Amino acid sequence: MPPMNTVQNFWKSPRAVGLWLLAVAAVILAMVVIGGLTRLTGSGLSITQWDVIVGVLPPLNDTQWAEAFARYQHIPQYSAENQGMSLEGFKGIFWWEWAHRFLGRLVGLIFLLPFLWFAATGAIARAAWPRFVVLFLLGGLQGLIGWWMVQSGLEVRVSVAPYRLMIHLGTAIILLGAMVWTALDYLRGEGRKNVPGYALSFIALIYLQMLLGALVAGLHGGLIYNSWPDMNGQLFPEDGFFYAPWWRNFYENPALAQFDHRMIAYAVAALVIVVYRRALRLGKGLPKDSGKAATILVAVQIFLGIVTLQFRAPEWLAALHQLTAALLFCAAVWHAHELKAQTIA
Repeated sequence: MPPMNTVQNFWKSPRAVGLWLLAVAAVILAMVVIGGLTRLTGSGLSITQWDVIVGVLPPLNDTQWAEAFARYQHIPQYSAENQGMSLEGFKGIFWWEWAHRFLGRLVGLIFLLPFLWFAATGAIARAAWPRFVVLFLLGGLQGLIGWWMVQSGLEVRVSVAPYRLMIHLGTAIILLGAMVWTALDYLRGEGRKNVPGYALSFIALIYLQMLLGALVAGLHGGLIYNSWPDMNGQLFPEDGFFYAPWWRNFYENPALAQFDHRMIAYAVAALVIVVYRRALRLGKGLPKDSGKAATILVAVQIFLGIVTLQFRAPEWLAALHQLTAALLFCAAVWHAHELKAQTIA
């Protein structure tokens, strides 16, 4: 057993702060995956109210379950898609959405309480407090965006607005990346060199690809053009510019959204070749390892994307595809952070 002083010193160290932040990032990652499954199972509109405190508790008796189900029966999704659903069927979709919201609350709790401890003990310097406050506020903003997204499906639509889904995921990924970067600052040091442009471009391109993936998901674009590398025998979908005016197609047309998602995937594949080649020139160590990890994840992600498309996006494959995308984004952030303290030959 380590001496008591050693344990106490650890909980006041930068390493403890870094590991705590990685734990928070892991919960955010789980939340992203559960959020994807919530959408895939059609569960996102099952809770029609938003209450930060009371909403922590699910229905605890038959009366509360009946009230929650009655509220759901008043929204368009029930009448158009789930008419006649049983209470047990409702519970099946309710638990997905409840778990997603619970993780959101959990993220706030496991961030705030340890932060207060680390700030009080000096493990987080006073000068860094504003940075952590911004992270906390970004998490709160993510919750507000989530409710704004849900509201879009409660009155007229039978699902949430795709662009709101895209913004919701995009904010979550920014929070995830910021959490990982800050954790690495405490674990690896902030570094003094500028991040190479290609590494920043790699992060940005993956982020754009994830936004397009959310748009494809929101428009159910994975259920059409299920061939690869062609799109039902064509390079460009025949209804790619079906809507007028033309610019609507970029956020309302599932065919064009899927085409854009494919094209950015090819761009990511091309850029990761640069990442890999330069990683090989770094010699041994974490900068090289992080570049190789990102390269492997790109290959896995492309394979999963093709298979998910060809099988018409089954839930487990689509969820795995989203998880791998988030891991790839984290790997790209990790690689860029390692390069911040390195000089490329």
